[in-house]
Amino acid sequence: MSCKRVVVEQGRVYVCKVSLASAREPSWLCYSEILHPITLCVVHTNPQRPRPFKMPFVKEVKTNAYFSRYQVKYRRRREGKTDYYARKRLVVQAKNKYNAPKYRLVVRFSNKNITVQVVYARLQGDFVLVAANSRELPRYGIEHGLTNWTAAYATGLLAARRALTKLGLADKYQGVAEPDGTISLTEAIDDAPRPFKAYLDVGLKRTSTGSRVFGALKGASDGGIFIPHSEKRFPGYDNEGKSLDAEVLKKYIFGGHVAEYMESLEEEDDERFKKQFSTYLESGVGSEDIEEIYTNAYAAIREDPSFKATDKDKDWKAESLKHRSKKLTHEQRKENIRQKISAFKAGQEAAEDDE
Repeated sequence: MSCKRVVVEQGRVYVCKVSLASAREPSWLCYSEILHPITLCVVHTNPQRPRPFKMPFVKEVKTNAYFSRYQVKYRRRREGKTDYYARKRLVVQAKNKYNAPKYRLVVRFSNKNITVQVVYARLQGDFVLVAANSRELPRYGIEHGLTNWTAAYATGLLAARRALTKLGLADKYQGVAEPDGTISLTEAIDDAPRPFKAYLDVGLKRTSTGSRVFGALKGASDGGIFIPHSEKRFPGYDNEGKSLDAEVLKKYIFGGHVAEYMESLEEEDDERFKKQFSTYLESGVGSEDIEEIYTNAYAAIREDPSFKATDKDKDWKAESLKHRSKKLTHEQRKENIRQKISAFKAGQEAAEDDE
């Protein structure tokens, strides 16, 4: 049996391995080797009153065998990027589906953007069917608040219409053209293909009531994609009454919560209002204009959901190659060394002359 003991010598703390082979001899005389001769902390003692440092033995719980057999978790789990418990259930397909892809509506948030993708998994990795980003919303008239709940709804709507257009189902499944805050799942149409089905993938984001994740879900559902869900996590849901207030949800869909906050902040603190909504004021957007902006944007998204690349002011590939350092040849490296040696010798000679 072995234990660890902390020994203090000359103000330094050492962790020592102690062998308890013989119980008759004092255990503090049996330590064999210093495992970690590093300074853990500095012990300040009073030279007038020296006191012995006492610490009980600490049992070595995890042996070397434990660590040699330890299997680490997946890299993306260690990095806190992927919830593999949820991913397994989102990816595994029923065996009677004959290798049909199982689609996921992947919603991710960054500080400035919202990304919604329709993804399916293969053995080679994940493949993206379509993707939509909130940075595309200015093309449809939404120039501010690209990360709020309403922007998430618009991005989900854009991804849904883009996916159905690519699959040739846009005309058959229009979704909810005039959202009123009620919950309605996309149903199959007689004598037509069944609706496109996907499952919500929230990643590691908290699924609290009113989360923006469910804004993207609502937008994709209203866009015509069949996503199994309930009303329990939308804004306006009363957990005690077990009912959803459709007016509250409709207010969020058309940015009414942003308009209300703008009005209240303008009344309470005008200086903070001008600072927080400065970009709105520069564009001449007031609280009374927000609902109209989103209404027109949803109509524009349905009219043309296709992706259009923006014009770049520079050729960034050529720009990056312009600043790339080229690899030196062997002769060039030797020449650089000769120049450094000659410069060093010249400096030494100059120093000797000064003396």
